[in-house]
Amino acid sequence: MPSERHSAKTSLIGAIDEGTSSARFILFKAGTAEVVASHQQELSQKFPQEGWVEQDPLEILNVVTLCIKRTIEKLESLGGSASDIVAIGVTNQRESTIVWDKTTGLPLHNSIVWLDMRTASTVEQLLETVPNNTKNKNYLKPLCGLPLSPYFSAIKLKWLQENVPKVKKAMVEEKCLFGTVDSWLIWNLTGGIHITDVTNASRTMLMNIETLKWDPVLLRFFDLPASVLPSIKSSSEVYGTVKSGPLKGIPISGCLGDQQSALVGQQCLRRGEAKATYGTGCFLLYNTGTAKVTSAHGLLTTVAYQMGPNEPAVYALEGSVAVAGAALTWLRDNMSILPKFSDAEGIAEEAELVDGGDVYFVPAFSGLYAPYWQQDARGVICGITEDTQSSHIVRATLEAVCFQVRDILEAMNKDYGSTLAQLRVDGGMTANSLLMQLQADLAGVSIVKPDMAESTALGAAMVAGAAVGYWNIAESNIEIPLKVWNSRTIEDERDVRYSRWKMAVERSMGWDS
Repeated sequence: MPSERHSAKTSLIGAIDEGTSSARFILFKAGTAEVVASHQQELSQKFPQEGWVEQDPLEILNVVTLCIKRTIEKLESLGGSASDIVAIGVTNQRESTIVWDKTTGLPLHNSIVWLDMRTASTVEQLLETVPNNTKNKNYLKPLCGLPLSPYFSAIKLKWLQENVPKVKKAMVEEKCLFGTVDSWLIWNLTGGIHITDVTNASRTMLMNIETLKWDPVLLRFFDLPASVLPSIKSSSEVYGTVKSGPLKGIPISGCLGDQQSALVGQQCLRRGEAKATYGTGCFLLYNTGTAKVTSAHGLLTTVAYQMGPNEPAVYALEGSVAVAGAALTWLRDNMSILPKFSDAEGIAEEAELVDGGDVYFVPAFSGLYAPYWQQDARGVICGITEDTQSSHIVRATLEAVCFQVRDILEAMNKDYGSTLAQLRVDGGMTANSLLMQLQADLAGVSIVKPDMAESTALGAAMVAGAAVGYWNIAESNIEIPLKVWNSRTIEDERDVRYSRWKMAVERSMGWDS
């Protein structure tokens, strides 16, 4: 909770946390998880066609600016001032793609959001160009760590080049700038510094995962001009200063994609530690240290963080679930069987009291991400009988999140060769205690949740503070109370249920081929 009083002598670190559904600005007391002041504002989304998801880049910028203004007002009401802030960090929704005119600064198109599926046909066209007619979606994985999928930024940028004439024209005239949301915000806040960090760059399919530089082979494959690209920086260094507004003159010195930022904020800084963030989707990152582990089981190799321009990159294995909280939204808005999100726990518990049932829901609304990477999968509900009630569907929805997380944990165990005993969790869905217990039961791991909701913003504050000497991450051990859920099931019991989940997943595939 924000502090009631504030000492003007306290050094503060600000974190811009720009997500898919909202943005916030949070001020932390340097070196701690203590929130001094914050403000959050919702963001709208646009759905021009089925499977298309867009946001207005100017709205994103305006909402972030408003959050900063309101937070500073709250800080001042506590007796502090913007001069107490020594650094700003940025964390953001990843893969979402923005292009803008470097002369006017205006967007050339709406942001194409990470979960947008319009580029499925673009992926198919690119697969046709893979040598030897193999259509191997992992063809570029040795270079960038990623499979060819609509998920990643280069595919979205390619679609814009081919389908939006003014974007193509701006590229030819070298007036087009491309960036993920971090680049867009930093460019605007600093008055024109065009950068990204290694974690966001590692999600574009254009950065070499080993050299941490834009790769000419990848640019040639996608036929994209290097002139649109931002400079790649480490996650923790001074990129520039804010040029106007209440934060004028304060350095922006940290940048992490939101999932990597949550990994840092959860203090998963040692090899073998992992976290899962439960939001619209669900994302697991497993710290593999300075070793780049190539997955043979459908996971991504990504950059976890780089704590300075002269520091080595730390890598992670990542598994991405496209639909987690979005499945509850579907139950509420499309099926009208869930009045509000907070009702899910009680309704699902009713199913257990009546009869647990054996219903399985695979929410593959627009395909399956890790470890399957099946664009042609679609949602299925299996195991329905005449006794099935709406409460069983709600419970199956929660269990679907847990089973998808287990899918990724199984792949991580195979790739890394060791079984995870503990999973740190954060995100909005972790408020559902039943979901956390189900996760422990169905995956057979202890679930550990910090008693503070701002892990993602905290990570951005940590790397920003470190860059200016106000946060010693190497020696930091931030004390945060933890809540733990331990598994109550035996291995045979959860394995039987998991095998039925896998049967349901098989039935979800091949529907959109």
